Amino acid sequence: MKQNSMPAGTAPGRNHFPPLNPVERETIQLFVQLARVLGQRPSFAEIYGLLFVSPRPLPQDDFIKRLNLSKGSASQGISYLLELGAVRTVAVDDRRVHYEAVAELRNLASRFLRQQVLANFEDSGARLDRIAAEAKKLSASEAEFALNRVKMLKSWSKNTRRILPVLLALLGSRNGK
Repeated sequence: MKQNSMPAGTAPGRNHFPPLNPVERETIQLFVQLARVLGQRPSFAEIYGLLFVSPRPLPQDDFIKRLNLSKGSASQGISYLLELGAVRTVAVDDRRVHYEAVAELRNLASRFLRQQVLANFEDSGARLDRIAAEAKKLSASEAEFALNRVKMLKSWSKNTRRILPVLLALLGSRNGK
């Protein structure tokens, strides 16, 4: 989030955007901090944080200006957040599309686990087989060590694929959605 250069006291309107207030700034920074832990882009967290703390749905122009984002970054961020189910569109008496944060942690966590974690484990078996094949080409001692590590990774992958569906069920995921 770049510093908002809007002068204090400027009235909000279609072309004027108020600076971020302290609650908005701190909330946004909280989500940015969480995004870093999860390996997500800070701009996505900034958008979500602003929508999360906003008492009303916002059009994309609002968060572009208030967060000082490029249109491309905002568009990419909102697309990702919509796909993740973290935001939704809301009908407002305005021709612009408005967005609001989805604040149900259970839904967010289950979608994140499914899209970001489980999806990345789906091709791990083939990748681990390729690693094992390459490890066999190493010297005997290197191959033994590498193959033991591959065996460990396969165990981790198997356990993760077994545990994640249970975790998703505990989060209340319905029919894998």
